[in-house]
Amino acid sequence: MSHLALATRQACSSSRLASRLPWRSCLSRLVPPTESHIEILGQRFPRDDYTNITPAIIAKTPLQLHTKPAHPLSTLRELIESAYPDFSHVSTISPLVSPFKNFDELSFPADHPGRAVTDSYYVNRNMMLRTHTSAHEVEMFRKGETKWLLTADVYRRDEIDSSHYPIFHQVEGARIFSTDASALKEVEEDNEHLSSQLASANIIIEDVPHISPTNPVQPKHDPVFAEAITKNLKLSLNNLLLKVFGAAPGLSKDQPLRVRWIEAYFPFTSPSFEVEVFFQGKWLEILGCGVIRQATLDTAGVQNKMGWAFGLGLERIAMVLFSIPDIRLFWSEDPRFLSQFQQGKINVFQPYSKYPSCFKDVSFWLPQEKPLHENDFCDLVRDTAGDLVEDVKKIDHFVHPKTGRTSLCYRINYRSMDRSLSNEEINHVQSQVVRHLQDRFSVEIR
Repeated sequence: MSHLALATRQACSSSRLASRLPWRSCLSRLVPPTESHIEILGQRFPRDDYTNITPAIIAKTPLQLHTKPAHPLSTLRELIESAYPDFSHVSTISPLVSPFKNFDELSFPADHPGRAVTDSYYVNRNMMLRTHTSAHEVEMFRKGETKWLLTADVYRRDEIDSSHYPIFHQVEGARIFSTDASALKEVEEDNEHLSSQLASANIIIEDVPHISPTNPVQPKHDPVFAEAITKNLKLSLNNLLLKVFGAAPGLSKDQPLRVRWIEAYFPFTSPSFEVEVFFQGKWLEILGCGVIRQATLDTAGVQNKMGWAFGLGLERIAMVLFSIPDIRLFWSEDPRFLSQFQQGKINVFQPYSKYPSCFKDVSFWLPQEKPLHENDFCDLVRDTAGDLVEDVKKIDHFVHPKTGRTSLCYRINYRSMDRSLSNEEINHVQSQVVRHLQDRFSVEIR
């Protein structure tokens, strides 16, 4: 007879908090959708076979943490913007975009995994939540912007742990130059200016060739101009990283900021690079960048221009600079978190408590005709338990040798950032996870 694996691996708090259960308000929304339309940001869209956006995600689309005063993400955004005072700064723009805008305008191949419903949030076949700020590159260039920074929330279906969240924030920066006879001189003069800023700085840069056989110049680009623009990109970003990390505690003449450039591949730039910073004893991947694909500028109707672009994630950097241990904390409304920060000031987060974990396992047989992607399971858990879940791990995968049926076991780690959890509360949440798992995916609980 089937039974539910609900063994508690570590004791939960026995405190009674029934009147404070945050999940009561969202459980009723978790029934399979029966309405023909979906509402998001004041707009209504028809549902179809691509619709996979969840209530938990919809509820957070208006929040835009990067614009919230005194929030760490807002402080970091302003710090980055201060490195580009003569750029246009954009920080409020809707996350709703078409798949064409998110992928095709940027030369993503038709089989790119990011297009899959298992990786991205779709409102329907014709509308989705942007997966990167690059989705607005063509839009910005069409407006006539030649140098700009755009900060926004982006959305990707992902695993659950302390460093991954389905919503995060990126900064996209771009600059384009004319390709007429005088333009090369302009780029070279700017390169001299940027080089002089770095000359006396406390920074060590491990560089790679601007252009190489494995990181080539685009066929339509003049190699001399392309190399000058690539150098401009590198110098600009080296100065940005010095601005962001250079004043951090622990750096000295004996401990300079170390930056490492690595050849990379992106569908929308060539040559392309990733940049890492050595900070607090380890190399951290900070951003991706490169020379903009000419097809992107052509799509935007920008003639006789070349330029560069970069994108970086705010949470990854803020977690390091502010010593924030769990990405869920950025979404906390607890005054003990929010009161620690001031706009424009980087300070080390002081943990106010570490509440005990409560582990619950769920094992089930998959129906043979209906596969379950891990991101589907994580979204179901998020919608049921919200940010009470610290991480989810698959601890067993078994295929029965006779029947060919597949069994999975997931371990869910419940831990609140703000309070102790009761056994009663978590047992109820876990039972809801199991019920929705059965209802949505027709699994057989073991």
